[in-house]
Amino acid sequence: MNSERKVALVVGANGVVGRDTIQHLRDLDDWEIIGVSRRGGADSGRVRYIAVDLLDADDARERLGGLTEVTHIFYAAFQDRPTWAELVPPNLAMLVNSVDAIEPVAPGLRHVSLMQGYKVYGAHLGPFKTPARESDAGHMPPEFNVDQQSFLERRSQGKSWTWSAIRPSMVGGAALGNPMNLALVIAVYASISKELGLPLRFPGKPGAYTSLFEMTDAGLLAKATVWAATDASGEGQAFNIANGDLFRWDEMWPRFAAYFEMDVAPPLQMSLSTVMADKEALWNEMSARYGLAHSYEEVSCWNFGDFVFGLDYDMFADSSKSRRAGFHEYVETEQMFISIFDEFRKQKIVP
Repeated sequence: MNSERKVALVVGANGVVGRDTIQHLRDLDDWEIIGVSRRGGADSGRVRYIAVDLLDADDARERLGGLTEVTHIFYAAFQDRPTWAELVPPNLAMLVNSVDAIEPVAPGLRHVSLMQGYKVYGAHLGPFKTPARESDAGHMPPEFNVDQQSFLERRSQGKSWTWSAIRPSMVGGAALGNPMNLALVIAVYASISKELGLPLRFPGKPGAYTSLFEMTDAGLLAKATVWAATDASGEGQAFNIANGDLFRWDEMWPRFAAYFEMDVAPPLQMSLSTVMADKEALWNEMSARYGLAHSYEEVSCWNFGDFVFGLDYDMFADSSKSRRAGFHEYVETEQMFISIFDEFRKQKIVP
């Protein structure tokens, strides 16, 4: 056991990434954990929560300004906006306000971990160079991930703390309350299709069905994030983190159908945001029939599903840099999905 005291401030504590980061830190015996989000949370054991509006610099300073004990900031907060340009101001402001509140009062601050993604490589804009590498050239802004990293690079110069940037692919996890939960999209779409007596059809673009894809398990991501924040090899570095296997949806989709005990049919491109817009009444009937625990609004991530299933080009990166630096864990993607679906059923999120 490492007896050196470590206090984590997990920003974005209720998201898929934040929740699994907290869970991993709880499994370690030398961390105290403070979770930060707009909604806060229920304190438990070594974990306490603070509700903060990080878009309000004064509120951030007032609520976080007494946290003199923080040694590590794990930043995983995100605010969605309609356009790429509109994403920059709020997401940069939340990071700046977090650091501005903690850095002046926490003399033992050692590291700030930034959660990014393949948007750094332009993956959201169209076909990009694959495998993407951390050393790849940047792309035309706006891009808030790049602005956030640039802020940390500048701010950390001459300071006693360092930074790291973690770049997962699409993250797979069981937490609700996140607009980007692909496993939830699949599980709810499959459940509604089954309820209607329909086979499971891939709803995305034809090219997306056969392009190479990869995922990042939220638990694996949490381990990599903490590793990079506490190992000297992570100082001032960015790391791609993925499960370690590649797949195509045309191979995975029949396996999803088998899990949900459904037939599979050929793909049919459709907008999930459009075709699922009228399914709330059906979901309410399913909730009553199967004892489901969440409203239709809580389980709807259709815009994100349309985005992911519209990626009709290869989507993967080279994660060997992290392995060379000392992180050697892997997750089988099919088993990741099955485990998440099992958890959804256990929590009565889907039938």
